[in-house]
Amino acid sequence: MVDFKSITKLGLLITIFLSSILMMGQDSDTVTFEMKLSKPKLGLNERLRVDFIMNRDGDNFNPPDFTGFKVVMGPSQSISSSWINGVRSYSKSYSYTLAPTSRGKFTIKQASIVIGGETYKSLAKEVEVTAAVDKPSDQMTADDVADENLHLVAEISKTNPYLNEAITVIYKLYVSPNISVSNYQPLDNPTYNNFWSQDIKVNALSAQNGTYKGKPYRYVILKRVVLYPQKSGKLDIEPLSLDVTVDVPSNRRNFFGQRMYDQTNKTVSAGKRTINVKPLPLENQPADFNGAVGDFDFAVTTSKTSLNASESLQATVEVSGKGNLKLFKLPELELPSALEVYEPEFTEGVRTTLAGMQGKVSNQYTIVPSFRGKYPISPLNFSYFNPSTGKYTTLTSDEIVINVLEGPLSASANAEQNSNNQKQSIITSGDQFNFIKLNPDLTSKSVSYFFGSTSFYIWLLCPLLLIPLAIVFRKRRDSLAGDVVGNKIRKANKLARKYLSAAKKELGNKESFYVALERALHNYLKAKLKIETSEFSKDKITELLTEKQIDDATVNSFIDLLKNCESARYSPFSNVQMQADYDKASEVISKMDKQL
Repeated sequence: MVDFKSITKLGLLITIFLSSILMMGQDSDTVTFEMKLSKPKLGLNERLRVDFIMNRDGDNFNPPDFTGFKVVMGPSQSISSSWINGVRSYSKSYSYTLAPTSRGKFTIKQASIVIGGETYKSLAKEVEVTAAVDKPSDQMTADDVADENLHLVAEISKTNPYLNEAITVIYKLYVSPNISVSNYQPLDNPTYNNFWSQDIKVNALSAQNGTYKGKPYRYVILKRVVLYPQKSGKLDIEPLSLDVTVDVPSNRRNFFGQRMYDQTNKTVSAGKRTINVKPLPLENQPADFNGAVGDFDFAVTTSKTSLNASESLQATVEVSGKGNLKLFKLPELELPSALEVYEPEFTEGVRTTLAGMQGKVSNQYTIVPSFRGKYPISPLNFSYFNPSTGKYTTLTSDEIVINVLEGPLSASANAEQNSNNQKQSIITSGDQFNFIKLNPDLTSKSVSYFFGSTSFYIWLLCPLLLIPLAIVFRKRRDSLAGDVVGNKIRKANKLARKYLSAAKKELGNKESFYVALERALHNYLKAKLKIETSEFSKDKITELLTEKQIDDATVNSFIDLLKNCESARYSPFSNVQMQADYDKASEVISKMDKQL
């Protein structure tokens, strides 16, 4: 019997489920922009945190003036993005930490932002400031402290360059002395649309002292890139986003009286930057201008100017200097038809620095003359725009004359010469062939043979002399092969030296040494376990080594070394400590290799 009541309930549940899905879909398309306060009421000696949160990325964020408060920190920017059950979740926030300047009731006015071409405003909110309290209740969390003391900044060398003029973007991570960073990982790398880009390698992360908004900070240069804008007008430089692991000191202390730290992960972004690219001026632009922007020298040279027909020479068209050397075409040679020319061979000697491209580019032509005569190579023009002066410059090469000394004349030259020549009779005498020798005096040349010579017997006996040496070598090899323990020790020591050689070279240089040491430890595990250990946590690495039956003492020593590598980035380490860590690493790798 059909239970219609159960069917009705089932249908109702399906309807509710589908409706919720539709509502989720609708909500996902809705743009939200709101202001959140950490508290509506606070004492004069407390602090207020204000967050402006949106679910879509926007431009032209305009904060309120915060009347009655002083901005202690901010704005700090954070971004989070995730996929759950096929649905993308995005959140971006601008955060401020405020300190009240007087008692009373104050209004945090509206903030605005442009999202998808439309302007959105947050609702104003009221805050009451009372007299100072005995025990402020606004104890900042680890996240709050990290927000106020961690900043990712994109420094741009020029915000209004010319088209194809080089600009430099340097990404710096500023870290306050109040916190420390133990790890970071890029989340979103910019693609630099409408730019020709070239990364400048950062060899080692080196912490330097600096200031951020007038306060002392340490900073690390994470990324350097040179950009050449390929389009005029307003161009956006996409933000770089990082996931950073931050250690924040707490008020707690351990059994030994040492301060304890709280660890949190924060997403920081350099923010989107906009530059205004100026077009190249049309006034006084040369007709042969081919897009070269910079400061250049120009030359046309040949390997020689005098040769015979059917011989070859090389003609080189070269541009050198600073500018967009890879982004324009070289002028082409114009040669007389009597000179056979092959396709040019392009050569490039360009290096990219923070100042842009420097070096030279050239086309080398191989030229083969067919006829005797003199052939001029016409002068070539090369035009470029110099952004420093804002003017065009045209360089002209010298005329080169190729002198072909010997060879056939061209058809026109032969016809001309034959018309001017007269036939002459030849008078012969009877002794014109007396120079020919009728009875040659030939002597036989002696021939020496290799077989039967002294050299033949020496080479014959050489293999016999090698037999005793081969016997000695084989006995030595068998002896080494039988020494199993000794072979393991030698192999382990060799492996340790291999992976730690780079770290040994950096002893005394704290940052470079520990970067090289950490890389050596990870590369060792990568080679032995065939895994990418850089993606694993220390707990995961411990688990893997334990599964491989590595003894606990060796595993703990390995993990301690990794911890030292991380903490050394923001903590003082002496040369004695570095040498001790190097020796410990050699010992640990040797022990592990014997057990793996």
